[in-house]
Amino acid sequence: MSTVDYSVDGKPYEGFLVMPKNKTNVPVVVIAHAWAGLDENERQKAHLIADELGYAAFAMDVYGKGKRGTTIEENQALMNPLVGDRAELQKRLAGGLAAAKAQPGIDAGKAAAVGYCFGGLSVLDMARAGMDILGVCSFHGLFMPADNLPSPKITAKVLMEHGWQDPMATPQDVLAIAKEMDAAGADWQLHAHGQSMHAFTTLGANDANMGVVYNADADRRSFASLRTFLKELF
Repeated sequence: MSTVDYSVDGKPYEGFLVMPKNKTNVPVVVIAHAWAGLDENERQKAHLIADELGYAAFAMDVYGKGKRGTTIEENQALMNPLVGDRAELQKRLAGGLAAAKAQPGIDAGKAAAVGYCFGGLSVLDMARAGMDILGVCSFHGLFMPADNLPSPKITAKVLMEHGWQDPMATPQDVLAIAKEMDAAGADWQLHAHGQSMHAFTTLGANDANMGVVYNADADRRSFASLRTFLKELF
C-alpha cells in the first residue's frame, strides 16, 4: 500500500493504492470518497478489494492534497461546490482514473469504479461522462442527475446498492434514476436494502437523526453483490 501524488490542472492530489499480493497485470478498482474526503473508510475499502477480491484498488482524491473535512460544515463546504459544478467534478475524477491506470502492475484496459455516498454520485458521473471504465458501483449514493450531461449515453455497466430508508435518496429519486438509466441505454441493476439508511457500509456510522447508520447485513450483502459484479466485468 502507498500514497500516490498526482496532479490535475497543475494542482496536487493524493490517492491511496493497495495492490494484491503476488499478482501483477491486474484489473484496477478506483474508489470515490464520501463527503469528508479520502479517509480511513476508503482505505479500509481499498484493502478489502485488494485482499479479498484480488484486484488493485486506488482511492481517488477530488478535493486536493490535504483537503479533508472533520465537521458537517467542513464536509459541506468541500462537497457542495463540486455538486454544483459537475464538469469540474468529472474532470477531477478523470484525473484520478488516469493516475490509477498509470500505476505499475495494473492492466489499464480493465478498470471499474466504486463510490460511497458523495462518491456514489461521483462514479455515476464517471459512467454518464463516458469514461473508459467497464462498470461502476454506487453504494448509498446520491442520485441527482448531472446538469452538464442532460442526455447521457452510458456504456459502462451500472450497479447501485441503495438503502431503502436513505433520506438522501428517496423512492422518488430511485424512480427518477431508473428512468434515466433506461433512457441512457445502460445495463443497470439496483439493489434496495430494507431497514437500511444512508452510509450503511460505513463502520461506526450511527446517527439516526441524520439517517446515517451502519448496517452489517446490508454491508455484507452489498459487498457480495460487488464481488459478483466485478467478476463479471473482469
